[in-house]
Amino acid sequence: MPSLQRLKILLQSKKFIGITLILAIAYIILMTKIVTYSSKIEDNTTSIVGNIISYTIDGNKLSMLIKAEEKVQVTYYISTEEEKVFLQENILIGEKVYLTGTLNIPYNNTIPNTFNYKEYLYNNKIYRTFSASKITLSHKTSFFNYLKSAVMRKIEASGSSKAYLYALILGEVDYIDKDVYREYQKNGTTHLFAVSGMHISALALFLTTIFKKMHIKETICNLIIILFLLFYMFLIGFTPSVLRGGLLFIFLLINRKLKLNLKTTYVLYLLFLFLILINPFYIYNLGFIYSFLTSFGLILFSSKITGNYFMKLIKISAIAFLFSFPITIYNFYEINLLTILNNIIIVPFVTTILFPLTLLTFIIPLLEPLLNIGIILLEHTSHFLNYFEINLIVPKINFIFIILYYLGVYLIYKGHFKSIILLIILTISYKLIPYLDSNSYIYFLDVGQGDSTLIIGSNRSYVTMIDTGGKITYDQEEWEKKNKEYDNIDNTITFLKSMGITKIDVFIASHGDYDHIGEAMNLLNKFKVEKIILNNNSLNDLEIELTKIAKEKKIRTYQNFKELNLGTNTLYFLNYKLYDNENDNSNIIYLNINDLKILLMGDAGIEVEKDIIKKYNLNNISLLKVGHHGSKTSTSKEFIEVVNPKFSIISVGRNNSYGHPHSEVIQNLKKSNVYRTDQMGSIMFKMKNKKLTIETYKP
Repeated sequence: MPSLQRLKILLQSKKFIGITLILAIAYIILMTKIVTYSSKIEDNTTSIVGNIISYTIDGNKLSMLIKAEEKVQVTYYISTEEEKVFLQENILIGEKVYLTGTLNIPYNNTIPNTFNYKEYLYNNKIYRTFSASKITLSHKTSFFNYLKSAVMRKIEASGSSKAYLYALILGEVDYIDKDVYREYQKNGTTHLFAVSGMHISALALFLTTIFKKMHIKETICNLIIILFLLFYMFLIGFTPSVLRGGLLFIFLLINRKLKLNLKTTYVLYLLFLFLILINPFYIYNLGFIYSFLTSFGLILFSSKITGNYFMKLIKISAIAFLFSFPITIYNFYEINLLTILNNIIIVPFVTTILFPLTLLTFIIPLLEPLLNIGIILLEHTSHFLNYFEINLIVPKINFIFIILYYLGVYLIYKGHFKSIILLIILTISYKLIPYLDSNSYIYFLDVGQGDSTLIIGSNRSYVTMIDTGGKITYDQEEWEKKNKEYDNIDNTITFLKSMGITKIDVFIASHGDYDHIGEAMNLLNKFKVEKIILNNNSLNDLEIELTKIAKEKKIRTYQNFKELNLGTNTLYFLNYKLYDNENDNSNIIYLNINDLKILLMGDAGIEVEKDIIKKYNLNNISLLKVGHHGSKTSTSKEFIEVVNPKFSIISVGRNNSYGHPHSEVIQNLKKSNVYRTDQMGSIMFKMKNKKLTIETYKP
C-alpha cells in the first residue's frame, strides 16, 4: 500500500482523531494552566530597549507592543501636535526604540464578569506594561517591516475613509468611530472588520481569477498566491483568525496536490492541531474560537447549503449564528436575535462591494469618494437595522451549557431538527436561573475614585443602583481627542447583563457630584431604568442634564423621598434637611436585609453625621458605606462610636490625588472590618437567613 494512502487512512481514522484530541487537551491544560509564566524583567526597571511589533496612535496616546527580553505593552502620551505628526510620519514597525518610564504590573478586572486585561495580556505572553515618559526612535528596520510601515503610512495619509482602510485591510478597528462601531456590535456584524477567512478567500479567489485569465500555470499560480497570502498575514500580524484562513487555503492545496482526498473537516482539524501545537494559548483567543467554530459549522453543514443565492445566504448566516451563539453569550451575555437577518443584508454588501472597493482605493486613491459613498450607505444601513434589534440577555453560562448546546447541534446535524426546541428550552432555563436565587446581594463596585452601589433583592424582586461613579475629563484640543475612549459605565452594564439583569428598577443619585453620577447619563442611554430619585436640594448642572435625558426617555424622576418599598425591604432616606453644600445634602440611606443593617452615607460630612445620630437610632450598624471616600471631613470618631459598624466599605480610587482614605478615618475604624475598593476591588455581600458571605474581586 502506498505511503500516501496509509497516511490518508491514518489521518481519517477515529482512533487518530480521538488520541490526538485527548493529547491536544492535555497539552493545552499543561502549557496554559499547570505551567506558569512570569516576567524576566526586574521590577525596578526604568528603561527598556526593544523592537516595535505593532503600534497605534489614537489622539494623544501612542500604544506599542515591543519585543525586548520579552513582549511588553507600552503606553506613551504625546505632548504636542508636532510630536504626533513626527511619530505618524517616522515610526516604523520593527525598528529599535529606546524608552524611559515606569514598569507596571497589569491589573485583573475588579468588577465581576468583565474583561480581564491582565489575563488577556498573559494569554498573549505579555507579563508587564510600561508607561513611557520619553521615547527615542532608531529609524532603522528590515525591508519587509519597512513595507508594512509604508502600508500603514499610506492608509494614515488617506482621507475620511482611513478608518475603514485600517479595518478592512489590516483588521484594525480602533479608528472606526466608537458610536458607529457600537452599532455594528449591536447588529452582530463586527466580524466583518476582523480580517479572517472571508478576506483571505476573497483575495485568493480574486488572484486565481486574474491568473487564469493570464493563462499562468496552476503550480506557479498557487505558489504566487501562497507567497502573497503569507505576506498579507505578515501585514496583519499573524493573528489567529488570519492564520486559520491563510493556512487552511495552503493545507487544502497540499491535500489536493498530494491527492490525499481528505475531507475538509479533517483538514480543518489538522490545522487546529498544528496551530495549538505552535501556541496553545490560541485556544483563549476569541477570533480563533469564532473562526474555527463557524468554519467547522459551515463545512459540516455544507450539503444543506442549497438553493438560490438568497437561500444559500440565509442558511450560511443561520449556521454561523447557530455555532457562534454560546460563545457570544458566554463572553458578552447578550445577542441580537436578528443577527441572521442583519448579516444577510450587510455581509454581501461588504464582501462584494465595500471590501474590493477598499482594496482598489488603497491602490488608486482617486476612488475614495466612491468608497465614502459605500461607507455612508453601510453606516446608515447599520443604524437603521438597530431600530429593530431584539436583544436576548443571558446570565453567565457555564461549560455544562456549552456541552449540552453542542450536543443539541450534533442532533440537528444528524437530522433531528426538532432539537432546536431543546436549545431554546436550554437557553430559557439558564435565563430563568437568577429568579430562583433566594439570596439578596449588595455590591460595592470598583469605579475608581467614585461611588457605585448595586442592591439586588432575593429572587430578583428588585434591582436598585445608587450612583454610577464618573471619571472627570478635561478639555482637550482636537488632535488630543481619542476615538477609542470607553465609558466607565460599560463595565457596570456588562456586569449587570452577566447577572441576567435587563433593567434597573430604581436609580438613586446620592448627590450631584461628577464622581457619583458622572456616568448616569451614559447609563440611561445604554440601559433601561424605570425611575430616578435625586437628593433634596436644588439641581445642579449635572442633575439638570440627567433629568433632561430622563424626560426624553420617559423615565420618572423624584425628589424628597422619605422611604421606598422594594420587595420585602424598605429604603429609608434619613437626610432631608438642607445644608449649604452638595456633599452634605447627599441622600443617606438606611435599609435592613435579613437583619443586616446597612447605612450608606454618600458624601455627607461630620455635621450631617451629628444630626442623624441625634435623630435616629443607628446603633450597631452591620454594614457602613463610609462617607466621602474616607475623607477627613467625614467619619468622625463620635459617629463611629455610635454606629459601631461591623463592616466598613471605603469606595476609593487607587493612588488617588486626594489622599483618600485619611489615616485618621482608618484609625477611627480600627474596630471595624474595613474593605477598600482600591485594595480589594468590588466587594460583594450575599445575604440569606442571617447568613452572610463576603467576596472581593482584587486587582
